[in-house]
Amino acid sequence: MRLLKLLCIGACSVALTGWSSVQAAERDLFEDAPWYIGLGVGHFNFEGDAVVQDDFFVGLRLGYDLNKFFGLEFGVDYAPSLDNTVFPDQRYSIDDDASLIRLSFDVLLHLRNTQNLRWDPYLALGAGYMRFSEAVNKDGDKGIFGLHGGAGLFYHFSDAWAVRGDFRTTIASENTEFAAIVFVGVNYRWGTAIAPKYTLSGGDLDSDGDGLTDAYEMQIGTNPFDPDTDKDGLSDGEEVLVYKTDPLNPDTDWDGLTDGAEVLVYKTDPLNPDTDGGGVRDGHEVIEDGTDPLDPSDDLQLFTLNIEFDYDKHFLRPQYHADLDVVVKVLQRDPGATARIEGHADRRRTSKHDYNMRLSERRANSVLSYIADVGGISRSRLTAVGYGFTRPVAPNDTEVNMQKNRRTEIYIRKGNQQEISPTGQVIDLKTDAPVAP
Repeated sequence: MRLLKLLCIGACSVALTGWSSVQAAERDLFEDAPWYIGLGVGHFNFEGDAVVQDDFFVGLRLGYDLNKFFGLEFGVDYAPSLDNTVFPDQRYSIDDDASLIRLSFDVLLHLRNTQNLRWDPYLALGAGYMRFSEAVNKDGDKGIFGLHGGAGLFYHFSDAWAVRGDFRTTIASENTEFAAIVFVGVNYRWGTAIAPKYTLSGGDLDSDGDGLTDAYEMQIGTNPFDPDTDKDGLSDGEEVLVYKTDPLNPDTDWDGLTDGAEVLVYKTDPLNPDTDGGGVRDGHEVIEDGTDPLDPSDDLQLFTLNIEFDYDKHFLRPQYHADLDVVVKVLQRDPGATARIEGHADRRRTSKHDYNMRLSERRANSVLSYIADVGGISRSRLTAVGYGFTRPVAPNDTEVNMQKNRRTEIYIRKGNQQEISPTGQVIDLKTDAPVAP
């Protein structure tokens, strides 16, 4: 009884503190936060010829609302000490202080008024299993299974908290015995802090001050409470209204530089992956080459090859030798030139980062080996690196785009502008004169 009083006092205290904050739900609470848990006390009322006396128990309830009207609930009840019933005819009895655990599963039909969700009456139908610590009959049975029905009432004084009371009675068991169960408790529904689905009225709001109304941001998918949804250094309003970039993609043109870096630091065009038109993407010029993305004259010579390898292999197919022979000739004509070979992959749902990094590096090294071993180019002039799927040039959303990402890129940095003539002399390309040995 002392536990029951404490629980009731606690429930009343929570109700009083939360009363002023209760508002009518403007969202589908049962979809946003379907799970709840309850704790309470109850009373077992056994039929008159039972070998145990009526007693109190503590109970736990875990529920899931399928929608506004139907829910599922699992219960666990525990009575630590049940007293023996002494009958004059000396029928079968148990020792005092026997314990009981009851498991139950119920389907709840809520009769709530959807316009006022505070008062929440319901009907229940389910099954239960009682397990005693001692046998309760001469056959040695310790467990009793039965079907039960009943009704109850929740009172929701906030989205999260509610008090409850319910009644169950056995409607069928092994001996079709009558038993009743009364339960009162407190319920907590978690997940109610999820942001509701906002609707705007009475004016255009711009909660984050980014220049876009909250209604428009919800329409295009940006966060109305974050001025820079994609964290690229430009506000959502600047991207949409000024630069026409994608506020949900930090690198709109897929060149390796964020939109903010292009606009604020490098002064490149965030909608054009090769601002100076020199043949190399802005990101590669800045990150790898150290060249000026606004000056086309310093761009490296780029060869992009769609070399297909066998699945999970890195051996170079002969059909690509002709494409690489072109690269070999360029390097032969410029003895001071160097080449950087990069392997890239697309990204699929099963792609693993570390594995793809290693595989793309092995494939880049296969290309390097061909240029060195077949083309006779010194390995000291060649570098191979694998980037896996970390540097896409298009979103991996279609087969066409994934083919673009599945590529081998060869960047050639010019040497001293010299070439070797057919007679073996080194010629300065600027003057067309032989270079003294």
